[in-house]
Amino acid sequence: MVKLKFIIMFIYLTIFTWILVFLLFFDFRKLRTRIRISKFVHQLPGPKRLPILGDLFILFWDEGYLFKKLRQWGKQHAPLYVLSATTLFVSANVTGAEEFEKIASTTKNIKKSPEYFFLNGWLGEGLLTSTGKKWHVRRKILTPAFHFTILQQFISIFNNETRRLVDVLKKETDKPYTNIVPLISQFTLYSITETSMGTALNMENKEDKNYVSAIYQIGNIMLHRIMRPWLYLDALFYNFFPSGRKQLKILKTLHNFTDNIVSKRAENFQKFDIEQENNYNYSNRKKLAFLDLLLNAKITSGIIDDQGIKDEVNTFLFEGHDTTAMSICFTLMLLANHPNYQEMLFQEIVSVLGATNESPDLKNLNELKIMDRFIKESLRLYPSVSFIARTLDEDTLVSGYLLPRKTIVHIHVFDIHRNPKYWSLPEKFDPDRFLPQNCVNRHPFSYVPFSAGPRNCIGQRFAILEIKSVLSGILRNFILEPIDTPDSIVLIPDLVLRTKNAMLKVKFIERQNKCV
Repeated sequence: MVKLKFIIMFIYLTIFTWILVFLLFFDFRKLRTRIRISKFVHQLPGPKRLPILGDLFILFWDEGYLFKKLRQWGKQHAPLYVLSATTLFVSANVTGAEEFEKIASTTKNIKKSPEYFFLNGWLGEGLLTSTGKKWHVRRKILTPAFHFTILQQFISIFNNETRRLVDVLKKETDKPYTNIVPLISQFTLYSITETSMGTALNMENKEDKNYVSAIYQIGNIMLHRIMRPWLYLDALFYNFFPSGRKQLKILKTLHNFTDNIVSKRAENFQKFDIEQENNYNYSNRKKLAFLDLLLNAKITSGIIDDQGIKDEVNTFLFEGHDTTAMSICFTLMLLANHPNYQEMLFQEIVSVLGATNESPDLKNLNELKIMDRFIKESLRLYPSVSFIARTLDEDTLVSGYLLPRKTIVHIHVFDIHRNPKYWSLPEKFDPDRFLPQNCVNRHPFSYVPFSAGPRNCIGQRFAILEIKSVLSGILRNFILEPIDTPDSIVLIPDLVLRTKNAMLKVKFIERQNKCV
């Protein structure tokens, strides 16, 4: 049976290979470019591959096994290795900080790789997927949404949503364990829509609940598609495959959700002077929603249209809720597995806030230094975006190898964060790595949970404040006991870092000496 499966797989891959070669001959320039890229990138070390087919066989692996093999290859062939999907389709894979810096530090290599094209049906040309002038213009529009004073005003919303989450978790204490993924996802979705979109959600609303489910489903479908090249053509995928038809239904759910948010905000929107906002109104305006900036740019300058607004809202709802949700989930799992640090964080919270029901403000959150180190170590071990892909816009010399223009480069953040060159005992959980004296000589690109360079995460300060707010509320009310452990979970390569079964289990015990 195994032998028959391998023969069928080999036939599929051979047919696919020759179809690709045939198509390339219709565009001689692309063929010449592919040959040049292949010639240079195949000089890199890498795993043993099949003639002509290269490493295409990995597309048939179980996703958990694939994740482990990528980690193995990252260690064996660090800091740079080749993977190939047929002789002509190759990628350079980076697991070193110096190599990542070489690629990310230039303003030219900001073009996303073809893998991101599969997001276009959902996210359009938002900040995550756009490039060139459009990316620069959109980044400039949105930067004021993350002004220090604006973030400060969002703390009260984080606190309100934390209280709502705590009430939900109190009902979980009589259960043997709680799958925290859906509950934390709900918390981050509530937070991002109210802070950045100016819209309060209600999970009793069927559309709101369906949106959370749709996010997870579309991630699965897109990973499924990326790993199966015969699904790359839209005409075939959407018309002849069940997963394609399912994606169209999911996209309708996602787009209806964001369309409603945009239309509701637009109804009550009033034009404002952005310069005046920058100079004065930050201290007086209650909140400046991310969505307000987009609507204002459309009205005052016309540099973004309705579709552009929807693209950015879709992008930020995804990046601002899903990535942060998984970061919080992994952090809670680590807290449950390290009761000594859990107690240290609880005592720090008490020392900063006192034994009162007072909610933290920005000053309080900035004083939580032990928590800060704990979060950083959690993001080192479990970066939500564990994988970044770029297409080079110019020939680039990396570690003595010439990577030609248009080479696809995969930056494995997960491996950089566990590279023993930068981290002693890299698999060990140790927040003291982030004590000031231990960070002095560390390579700046060895810790990149929010990426680095011009395309770093625009909302990273927002995310950290949100994580600190919710951890403060949870730890003041509960003791966490481990169910899942770092050794028991199976990680998979998804749009964000997830566990294979979409679960992270923790036991919550209500504190008797709680502060709130």
